[in-house]
Amino acid sequence: MRSCHRADKHTQLLQRAADHQPIRVGLIGAGKFGSMYLAQIPRTPGVHLVGIADLSPDGARTNLARVGWKPEQTEAASLDAAIKQGTTHISEDWRALVAHPAIDVIVECTGHPIAAVDHCLEAFANGKHVVNVTVEADAFCGPLLARKARQAGVIYSLAFGDQPALICDLVDWARTCGFPVVAAGRGHKWLPHFCESTPLTVWGNYGLTPEQAQRGGLNPKMFNSFLDGSKPSIESTAVANATGLTVPSNGLLYPPASVEDIPFVTRPISEGGVLERKGMVEVISSLETNGRKIPYDIRMGVWVTVEAQTEYIKNCFEEYNAHTDPSGRYFTLYKRWHLIGLEVGMSVASVALRGEATGVATCWNADVVATAKKDLVPGDMLDGEGGYTVWGKLLPADKSAAIGGLPLGLAHDVKVTRAVRKGQSLTWADVAMDTGTHAYKIRKEMETMFAHGGPALEKRSAVLA
Repeated sequence: MRSCHRADKHTQLLQRAADHQPIRVGLIGAGKFGSMYLAQIPRTPGVHLVGIADLSPDGARTNLARVGWKPEQTEAASLDAAIKQGTTHISEDWRALVAHPAIDVIVECTGHPIAAVDHCLEAFANGKHVVNVTVEADAFCGPLLARKARQAGVIYSLAFGDQPALICDLVDWARTCGFPVVAAGRGHKWLPHFCESTPLTVWGNYGLTPEQAQRGGLNPKMFNSFLDGSKPSIESTAVANATGLTVPSNGLLYPPASVEDIPFVTRPISEGGVLERKGMVEVISSLETNGRKIPYDIRMGVWVTVEAQTEYIKNCFEEYNAHTDPSGRYFTLYKRWHLIGLEVGMSVASVALRGEATGVATCWNADVVATAKKDLVPGDMLDGEGGYTVWGKLLPADKSAAIGGLPLGLAHDVKVTRAVRKGQSLTWADVAMDTGTHAYKIRKEMETMFAHGGPALEKRSAVLA
C-alpha cells in the first residue's frame, strides 16, 4: 500500500540538502526586505541562493556583510560557477538570472512595481516560479499576473512574512475549518492626517528617530508608504483579490481597537460594528482618534474574525473561553507580529516543494487609486507611494474602473496634465502616461478583461479560466 504521508516542509528541506538537490533561488533586489531574507538563507537547509541581481552590486554586498555573510560566499564569477561551488553570484543582470535553467524560484524584491511586472513576466516565460514581495505590483495587476503564471505552468505567490500572505493564511484556516469569514485584515498606526505625511515627516509620525532609521538602512519613502495609508490599502487590495473578500465603498475606515476589541468592532453596522456587510477587509488602528496609544494593540499583526453559525458552535466558544463579542458569536484569531523578510522562506518552500502559493489573486475585487496629498497643477511629477504628491486609497474595483482611477502602482515619474485638488483621486485623464511599459499594458489588458464582468464570483471564474 502506498503511503500518502507528505513530510513537513522542513523535513523535505533536510532531505533536499541530504540529496544535494537544494531549491535554487534567484533574488532580484537586495534592499531591506531582501536583506532580511538573506539573513535567514544560511540557516535554512536545502536552499541555495544562486544569484542576486541588483542595480547596485556593491550595495548588495554591503547588505550581505551587514547580515553576516562572509565575502567568499559571494565571489562566484558566474551563475554556473555559483551552482558548481555552492556559492552566490552578484550582478546587475536580472535577465540572466531569470533565464538560467537551474533556477527554480525567483524572489522579486525590488519594491518597484513597474520593474517588478517585467521581472515576473520574464520569469514566467522562462518557466520560473515567482514569490513576489513587491505587493505594489500585485495591487494593480495581480489577477492577470496570476493568470499568466498558470498559463505558463508555474506558480505566482505573495510573500509570507508580509501581511497579505499571513492574512490569506488565516482566511484559509477559517474557511477550511468551516467558519464564514466576517472580516480580515491587519493593524496599523493611523490618524487621518497621516495621509499627508511625506518622507520629511515620516520618522516622527512613525515612531523612530532619524538615528534608528539610519542604523537600519531604512528608506524614508518606503516607510512613509506604510504610514500614509498607501501600504495598508495596497495590502488590503492584495488580500481582497486573493480571498474574494470585499472592501469598503469609500476607503479603509481604520477603526481603533485593542486586540480584545477586534471582534466587537469587526461586525456589521447593524450589529454594532463598522462593517458595511459581512465578508470584508479592514485595517485596525493602534491609536485612538485623539492620538492616545491603545494598550495591547495589533499594529504589527494580522487577524481574522469568524462567526459561529449555530448555537452549538457558539457554546463551544464559551466553553473553551474564546474571547468573543458580547453576542458570543464573533471570534477573532490573530497573530500579533509579522517578521517581514525573515519569513519569506515559507513561501519559497511552499512553492518549490508543494506547488502551493502562499496567497495568490483569484479575482479583481479591489484597487488602489492615487489620491492627491496636495493641490496638484499641470507639470507636477507624481512620485508614487510614500512620496510627496499622492497616497493610495482603497476602492472597490468596479468603482475604480467606473471613474477611470489611476492605479497608485503606476503613479511613478508621471506628469500631471490638469489640476487636481487635494484629496481628489486621480484618473488616467489627469496624467501623461507612458503607455509603452509592460506594467501599463498588463493593467489595461486586465481592465479590458473585466470591462463587461458581473459580480465578484463571475469575475473570479474569469480569472481562473
